[in-house]
Amino acid sequence: MSAKRTERLLTLVMLLLSTQRGYTKEELFREIELYGGAPTPSAREKLFDRDKAMLREQGIPVQSFSDDPAFDHDNSIRRYRIDAAEYRLPAVTFSAEESAALTLAAGMWDVATLDSAAARALRKLQDRGAADGGAAPLPVEPRIRTNEPHWDEVWRATTSRRPIAFGYGAASTGREEPRTLQPWGMGSRFGHWYVVGLDLDRGEERYFRLSRMTTAPRLLEGTYDVPEHFAMLDSLASLDRADEPFEALVAVQPDTCHLLRTRRGAVLDGADGGWDLLRFPYGDPGDTAADIAAFGPRARAISPADLVAQVRNRLTRASAAQEGHLPVVGFTGPAPRPARRKASADARLRRLLDLVPYLLDHPGADMGETANRFGVSLDQLAADLELLFVSGPRYYPDGLIEVSIDGDRIFLDNADNLAAPVRLNLDEACTLIVGLDTLRRLPGLDPGSAAATAHAKLTEAAGDAGRAGKAIATTLTEDAVGPTLETIQTALRDGVRLELTYLVPARDEVTERTVEPIRAFSRDDVWYLQAWCIGAEAVRNFRLDRIQNAQLTAVPVRAEPRPVPAGDAVFSPTAGDELVTFILQEPARWVAEHYDAGRTVELADGRLAAEIRVATTSWIPGLVGRLGGDAVVAAPGQLSKECSAWLSAARLNYP
Repeated sequence: MSAKRTERLLTLVMLLLSTQRGYTKEELFREIELYGGAPTPSAREKLFDRDKAMLREQGIPVQSFSDDPAFDHDNSIRRYRIDAAEYRLPAVTFSAEESAALTLAAGMWDVATLDSAAARALRKLQDRGAADGGAAPLPVEPRIRTNEPHWDEVWRATTSRRPIAFGYGAASTGREEPRTLQPWGMGSRFGHWYVVGLDLDRGEERYFRLSRMTTAPRLLEGTYDVPEHFAMLDSLASLDRADEPFEALVAVQPDTCHLLRTRRGAVLDGADGGWDLLRFPYGDPGDTAADIAAFGPRARAISPADLVAQVRNRLTRASAAQEGHLPVVGFTGPAPRPARRKASADARLRRLLDLVPYLLDHPGADMGETANRFGVSLDQLAADLELLFVSGPRYYPDGLIEVSIDGDRIFLDNADNLAAPVRLNLDEACTLIVGLDTLRRLPGLDPGSAAATAHAKLTEAAGDAGRAGKAIATTLTEDAVGPTLETIQTALRDGVRLELTYLVPARDEVTERTVEPIRAFSRDDVWYLQAWCIGAEAVRNFRLDRIQNAQLTAVPVRAEPRPVPAGDAVFSPTAGDELVTFILQEPARWVAEHYDAGRTVELADGRLAAEIRVATTSWIPGLVGRLGGDAVVAAPGQLSKECSAWLSAARLNYP
C-alpha cells in the first residue's frame, strides 16, 4: 500500500510540474491510473485532497486556480499545478567554513525525526552548492535535547499553527488545570523546554513548561496567525531567573552541600547548633525540594513551610519505596535499541525527490555509495529505483523515468522536471536554522562567524519555511556557564593547559585540577569539558556548571594526542566499576538512558529494571532521595541497605 501511494504521489508531482496551464482533477484522474483504485468517486476526491495536503506539508507548492474568475468557487473546473520556480531550492553558495557549520548544525538534534530532517536538508544544500564534509570550525560540540514529555506533539502544533488542549500543573499553586493554547513558539532554557502562545482561557500570552504538562496535548481544529512582532528568542530572553519569588532557608552541615552553597544568590546567614544557615532564592518548589532531598541527612529545610513539606514528602516516599518489596531481576540480554519506525509513503517520497537530482548530477553513481549517502540498505535502494522506473503518467508521451543499472552503476534519464532539489520543508528548514542560530550565539564566537553568515544565507534561501525558524529557539548556556565555555574555547584554540577548581558531587568536595582540554560538548542540556587530567593520568569529563574557576596557563598541551574513549558517552566504563540495578517508575525512566544502562527489562508491574555500571556508589543514595520513590536500588543488596539507612537518617531531620 505504501509503495502504491508513493508511486501515485510521485506521478502527481511529475504531472503538476510539467505544465503552466495546470490540470483539472478529471484530467489528473485519467492520467494517473492509481486513482482508479478508489471504490467510489467520493473516495477518489478525498484521496486527491489528502495527496494535495501531504505535498503542501512537505513544502511542495501545489497551486489551485481557475481560468475564469467568475467560476472561481467551482471546484469542478479548478486547475492544479506546481510552479517550478517555487518548487526548486535556489542555488546558494557556502564557503568551506560555512558548510562545516551546516554539518555541525545538522548533527545537533537528538530526536530521530528531526535528525533525519536535518540530514535531508544538508543533502539538498550539498547538491546546490554546499561543500560535502569538512571538519567543524568550532572547538565545541553542542547538542539540542528534545526528550522532554510531549515534545513531538508541541513541535507539530507549533510548526503547523494548530491550537492544543492539555492539562497543566502550575508551579505556584500545585493545582492541575485544563489549558487551551495557540502555540506561537517553543524553546529551551535553564534545561527545560517551554511553549509560548495565546492562552485562550485567559486571553493573554503565557509560558508553559513541557515537563509540567499532565496530559498529552490534543490537536484542535482550526489555525491562527502568529503576531508579526513575535520571536521566540526574545521570549526566552524575557524568561529570566530573576523571577524567583520564593526564598529558602536551609541548614547544612559544615563543609558539605556545596551544590546548595554555590546556587545563584546563595548567602550564609549564621549558624545554628553546629549547622550553617543558608538562604537562596528559588522559583520551582518541586525542583528545589529535589535538590535539598538529594543531600539527605546533611541538609534540613527550615522554611518556607510548603518547601519543608515537599522535602519531607519526597524523602518519605523514597524511604517507603526503598524498604518495600524489591523484585529479583533476571536480565537476559543487552538493553534493547529503540525500534526503527516503518518508513511512511511521504518519507519515501521525500527520499525519491532527493534521489533523482543526485543521480542526474552524478551519472554512473555507485550503488553502495548512493545507499550510504541516503541512509538505506542496498535492497531498499534497488526498490526505490524500481519504483522510479514505474512512476509517471501512463498515457503521457515519454512520461516514465528511465532507470538503468550497469553493474553497480546507476544511470537516470527523462526526469528533467525533478532535476533540482525541492525547497526545504518546515522541519528541514527549522532544524538547520535553529541549529545555526544556537551555534552563532555560543559564548566566544565572533558575531561574523561562519555559523552567522550561513544562517543568513539559509534563511533567505528557505523562503517561507525559513521564517518559521523564528518560532523555535534554544539557549544552551547561561551566565554561570558561558564565561567558562569561553575560557575553554580559548584554551582549545591556543593549545594550553587549564587550572580548574572543581566541585565533585559524589564526594561533596571541592578539588584542584590541572587538565589538558580535548573538547567541550553538551548532552541533555549539560555542558562538559573532556580533558586529560594530569593528576589522574586519564581522560575525565568535567561538568561546566561544577567548575568553580577556570584559569588559562602558559603551559602548552602535549603535542602527541591523548588516548580518548570512543563514542560520545559521558560515563566511560573501567575494570573496577560496579553494577547497580535500579527499579524505575515512569517519571524516572530517563535514568536508564542518561547513565547508559547496559541491560534493561520491563517488569510485570509496569516498572523498568535497568543495570548501570558506576565507578563509585557514593552518589546513588542522593539520586534515590532526589527522585522521591520513583527509583529504588534492587542490587547489590548491601547498597540497597545503605540507601535505606541513608534515607532513614535523612527523615530524622523532619520529625
